Amino acid sequence: MTKIGLISDTHGYYDDNIKDFFSDCDEIWHAGDIGTCEVTQKLSKIAKVRAVYGNIDGTDIRHTYKQHAKFKCEDMNVWITHIGGYPGRYDAKVKPEIFTNTPDIFISGHSHILKVIYDKKINCLHLNPGAYGKSGIHNVRTALKFDINKKEVINMQIFEAKR
Repeated sequence: MTKIGLISDTHGYYDDNIKDFFSDCDEIWHAGDIGTCEVTQKLSKIAKVRAVYGNIDGTDIRHTYKQHAKFKCEDMNVWITHIGGYPGRYDAKVKPEIFTNTPDIFISGHSHILKVIYDKKINCLHLNPGAYGKSGIHNVRTALKFDINKKEVINMQIFEAKR
């Protein structure tokens, strides 16, 4: 079993509340709009970090992280990208591949809206952890935590904090 922390849209913001929430995680996945490398450096002191860059990220982050991260965790294929849309409204840049090379878990950020949706058409779990940073349209900062046990996502928890 692998314990995952999922965060997005930090926009350079970090506080120790997320450290406490992610303290038992094996890996932390960041779905873009990191803001500064300092955020991922602090997260990496908690657990291994996998991240993608987002539309607000500068060259320092773009040189460190890719636009897409595709990998296997336990027995599940994972795809993380910042701008990906969601079931029924996938972004045009990911739409062709998501239907031909469907991951088990598709993760995106960008919307600042927490979403957990199972796409029955393609048998894929879509996750968007919302936004953890203080910039944007959201009123509540959010993140997710869950376990991957072979081919199953279990024990999902939501973190919420006032902006």
